[in-house]
Amino acid sequence: MSQRRPTSFDIAALAGVSQPTVSRALSGNPAVSAETRARVFAAAEKLNYKVDKNASGLRRQQARTLAALFFEDPTPDETLINPFYLSMLGSMVRACAAHGYDLLISFQQLSDDWHVDYEDSRKADGLILLGYGDYTLHRPRLEQLVRHGTHFICWGNPRAAEFGAVVGCDNEQGGFDATRHLIKAGRRRIAFIGTATEAYPEFLERHRGYVRAHQDAGLPVDEQLCVPAGPSEAEGRSAMAELQRRGALPDGLFASSDLAAIGAMHALQEQGVVVPRDVSVVGFDDLAAAGYANPPLTTVAQDARAAGKALVEGLIASIDERGITSQLLPGTLKVRGSSLP
Repeated sequence: MSQRRPTSFDIAALAGVSQPTVSRALSGNPAVSAETRARVFAAAEKLNYKVDKNASGLRRQQARTLAALFFEDPTPDETLINPFYLSMLGSMVRACAAHGYDLLISFQQLSDDWHVDYEDSRKADGLILLGYGDYTLHRPRLEQLVRHGTHFICWGNPRAAEFGAVVGCDNEQGGFDATRHLIKAGRRRIAFIGTATEAYPEFLERHRGYVRAHQDAGLPVDEQLCVPAGPSEAEGRSAMAELQRRGALPDGLFASSDLAAIGAMHALQEQGVVVPRDVSVVGFDDLAAAGYANPPLTTVAQDARAAGKALVEGLIASIDERGITSQLLPGTLKVRGSSLP
């Protein structure tokens, strides 16, 4: 004799709540407290209850799915995905599951008409946009998403948010903390490696922090020590070659990404420069590779767990029409062997 399938009434009895509360909890309704939702999901798991997301979604005309769109980025391997964005995935999946959503992951080339595809289909109820290359080229697509009423949230620079909500690190403060650390280590000719333009607002904010730290210490900024570079090891190496061509030899270096910092550090070491005895190096992101570098890389850590959770919960708030605001997350300086002589 087959065992009867559990129902929402069974869950209600086990969790000690009403059946409507079970329905609201399983559908991710924000009116249900976190404690009650946890009890309901625990009871559902104990009873081996499977949520029919398609049926419940149809009733609300929702897919109960969020789409995380990764945009191509220069990387040393063939993934073309910024490693920091990959580090968010675990917390994004957990946050989606806690609210009764699935997470669809899609890789997009910057040249694709991805915005049209997701506007005109019902693949997902909202979009999480990760990476965008040149913001000046990305901006018109965000404008189109707004015109079509698409629910979306971006990872980026909250201070430069023009369209929709943005979750991001406090890049300016992170740049300040990184540069101040180098100044306190006795460094006075500090290079900045990063494309500090309006097209790359996060790098621009990190450069502003670099400038503020110099001003705070009463030190001049030498523009000869500032070199544009993207977030890759190859760009970090090229930036060091450019500094050498200029004859602008630093005793400290702040790179706007860990990958560029690691590339710069390798270039220095190949020239016989000892890090950190001769040049102290600091990066930004706290990728796994930073801890395995030789020497281990001092960096400004972005909280990937908090970032993923904030992106998912912010997007769900937008879908539920509860209002959505940008969120600025703090960065944390992690001091390792690359910066202290």
